[in-house]
Amino acid sequence: MWGGRFSTGIDAIMAELNNSFPFDRAMWAEDIRGSMAWARQICAAGVITPAERDELLRGLQLVYDEFASGAFPVKTADEDIHSAVERRLGELVGSVAGKLHTGRSRNDQVATDMRLWVLGAIQRTDAAVAMVQQALVAQAEAAGDLIIPGYTHVQRAQPILLSHWLLSHFWPLQRDRERLADCATRTAVLPLGSGAIAGTPLKVDRHAIANELGFKGISANSVDAISDRDFVAEYLFVAAMIGLHISRLAEDMVFYSSAEYGFVTLADAYSTGSSLMPQKKNPDSFELARGKSGRLVGSLMTIMTVLKGLPSAYNKDLQEDKEPLFDATRTIETMLPVVAAATATARFNQDALLRGLDVAMLATDVADYLVDRGVPFRTAHKVVGQVVRLAEERGVKISQLGLADLQSIDATFAPDVLDSFSMAASVAARTVPGATGPLAVVAQLAAAKACLS
Repeated sequence: MWGGRFSTGIDAIMAELNNSFPFDRAMWAEDIRGSMAWARQICAAGVITPAERDELLRGLQLVYDEFASGAFPVKTADEDIHSAVERRLGELVGSVAGKLHTGRSRNDQVATDMRLWVLGAIQRTDAAVAMVQQALVAQAEAAGDLIIPGYTHVQRAQPILLSHWLLSHFWPLQRDRERLADCATRTAVLPLGSGAIAGTPLKVDRHAIANELGFKGISANSVDAISDRDFVAEYLFVAAMIGLHISRLAEDMVFYSSAEYGFVTLADAYSTGSSLMPQKKNPDSFELARGKSGRLVGSLMTIMTVLKGLPSAYNKDLQEDKEPLFDATRTIETMLPVVAAATATARFNQDALLRGLDVAMLATDVADYLVDRGVPFRTAHKVVGQVVRLAEERGVKISQLGLADLQSIDATFAPDVLDSFSMAASVAARTVPGATGPLAVVAQLAAAKACLS
């Protein structure tokens, strides 16, 4: 479609580097939708007759049907999805196909296709993230009053409800969904009509095209519109964040499913075995998800590196925006359903959770006991530290120290200090919104369900 100025054809190895049809054919539906909208507008502008418009629309529908059925006849000369569609359209309707590209450039055409494709990807990604959230909510509801050791620095910290821990993975994914919605706002801007750089001379109604294609507005500057790939970078950033959040969930599930923890048992359907060790049951569903996060970060780095040194307007470097985008979306859409199913079918083991609870995790509650009796917190913190050290020296738990032992460190201790050595009481005491107390978690669950509804 651009060879008239050249005296020789493109070299075969250059063609292999230049041609993007093997991967940008993924945008066939978006390309045809955009071309249909353009055919209607150039007819309204008086460029083609209604009969020519109808013939173009008929041909484009035939091309659409061929792609949808897998019957589209590919040729080695197809440089990209745009030239492939135009070539096939000409074969089906004849010379009128040559009028479709009037006033349009591949620069604004591909930018339009990309935005349409990303808008669809955002919807699919949002639905996939919601599947994981639904699995987390279902498990949180089923967890009841089960208590799990809460960890900081990979050390036992304080007891928390299992439901609270599960929901701690819900909210990062909710922020990802909010970022997706925000990305969609900036993606839904129509570049078609920007031409190659200066805008089209045709009197087309860009707002009408935007409405037909589902865009919320039109681009303000044709130079910017043809080169803007911020929306690709934004989507890939969100995809990378989703990968990071899933990786953190996976990390917990991998450790918690080990024999050393035994907190959770994964379904056989989402585990694998060893080719050598018959006893092994590996949490590969979550390990693979953890690994895929690196791939998603890599896609983001690719597009950022491509964009960082470009001059204004369109440059062929931008052809490299598609493969990381398509790969990231494919990774998300493959990974998240597995994570959702592996989470939904996991079984939490109450006995192991109870064994994982250490009374030393109640040291803060003992400090709070002293604070309630007028001891400054910093003093109480020091006193309880001495209690922990004394228990370690004697090789016992802090709850096994006698009252006289405790009073030898601080006379404030009274017999009711023994009430502080209760995991359930520790959890129940934390009633502020967002805390691990049962009432707070009930409210949190309701808020999570509201997000999903």
